Amino acid sequence: MKVLIVEDQEELANNIFEFLKKEGFQSSIAPDFFTATDKLAAYEYDIVIIDLMLPDGNGMDLLYSLRANRKNIGTLILSAKNSIDDKVRGLDAGADDYLGKPFHLLELTSRLKAIYRTRKQESSNTIELNNIIIDTDKKEVSVNSELLDLTKKEYEMLLFFANNAKRVLTKQNIAEHLWGDFIDQSDNFDFVYQHIKNLRKKIQKISGSDIIETVYGVGYKLKAQ
Repeated sequence: MKVLIVEDQEELANNIFEFLKKEGFQSSIAPDFFTATDKLAAYEYDIVIIDLMLPDGNGMDLLYSLRANRKNIGTLILSAKNSIDDKVRGLDAGADDYLGKPFHLLELTSRLKAIYRTRKQESSNTIELNNIIIDTDKKEVSVNSELLDLTKKEYEMLLFFANNAKRVLTKQNIAEHLWGDFIDQSDNFDFVYQHIKNLRKKIQKISGSDIIETVYGVGYKLKAQ
């Protein structure tokens, strides 16, 4: 899961970032409205955590923009504005969840996972790709009922493909999702090829078929299921 943390309190933003990192999330921080809009234009995220009171803008305007233009992104408002009216206003505006400050990081993580499940898998904890089953709770993959031995990156890569089944993913898309936004400063993304090669080999060994198609000069996509 890739998360954008829009939060101007530096210490709080860093605490969230570090906690989510330990939980296996890829996260990025935007300390203000301008940086958030810039990152949302340049990168893709699964969920955006939005603080309402930003130094250069209102988080509600960011939420309105996301709901109008990026309906597939999950949103959670994280705000010191804790009244019932504030929460109702945020949820009515299209936020998937609203968590008041102060809060516990474990609760935030649990809510992010719930949003992700709802948006990506329609409340199901499993994704089926023909004879492949991805269990997102256990973070396990089975092929023809046989458990697949994947590295963390291979698992995250397969899940990224599954959640973008109809899209062609470039090496940069994959690198940013698995290693974070700053990977775009890398000289090249050839290391992605080796991870895809290993993933293909492990799945093919059990299933007998290659589920990832190379789109030459562009990237990769899942073969039609």
